[in-house]
Amino acid sequence: MYDILDFDANFAAYCEKWMQMNKNKFKNIEQMEDAMPEVYMRWLNSPAAFLEGVAPSMYFEKFNDPQMLVNWVTEYEAAKVPVPDLLLERIADLGKRSLYPLMRAARDGDNSVQTRVTALNLLKEIDCGEEPMGICMDIIDRREEEDEIADVAAELMANMGAGVVKPILERFEEVGDAAQETYLDILVNFPGDSRIYDLLMNAFLTHTEKIALYASFIGKLGDDRALDTLKKALNLTDISYLDYLEIRNAVEMLGGVVETEREFAGDPYYESLKGER
Repeated sequence: MYDILDFDANFAAYCEKWMQMNKNKFKNIEQMEDAMPEVYMRWLNSPAAFLEGVAPSMYFEKFNDPQMLVNWVTEYEAAKVPVPDLLLERIADLGKRSLYPLMRAARDGDNSVQTRVTALNLLKEIDCGEEPMGICMDIIDRREEEDEIADVAAELMANMGAGVVKPILERFEEVGDAAQETYLDILVNFPGDSRIYDLLMNAFLTHTEKIALYASFIGKLGDDRALDTLKKALNLTDISYLDYLEIRNAVEMLGGVVETEREFAGDPYYESLKGER
């Protein structure tokens, strides 16, 4: 049903032909690379044989059904052919008309990871408001430690504004550590609720294996009530030099002053920096 045309391969062939024809006009490869944006624009707007004479920039413009276009993305990815940027741009250009097709694609667990990530990324580009929040939270609730879909869902939620705070706080205690970490990463963008501070400080004190990460969250939240706890953590004996640097950075972000520099003899990163001095 869908034509799976390799735009990337066609542009690469166009570039190769252009370079062969123009190699004597440039002193070095860097100059040729500088000309690539202009070459791309020329390819974009020139009639293309592989599109039966249609310019690549115009090919997807004739399609107005967002569900069909989103399905087309799925077909590209199933065929393992690079999805044309022009197809993604067309979906984004249709704005809110693409909202529900993209939400369905992001929700569907039978879709590939890449298809769902692509749908979430496109939702970030259109004015989707808070409508995909439920989908994002369902994804985050089930997240694995390394989880690209959940990472993009979190970025989308963070873009939704302070309206995400209440639903996250209501669900926070019901999810696992990986989801809680992701939710805290979102919540620190919206200071002002004391519950966020309390949850974050509890995570900082109880998840010592990720003390640097939670220190960075504290610095981002910007609540100077954390200063005393952070300063005490600077003296912990079981932290790495990288942990120390992140805690120190959080102290300074909150307006505190670190008056003494610790030695971390034997710490690989510390020793590598020491050797460069």
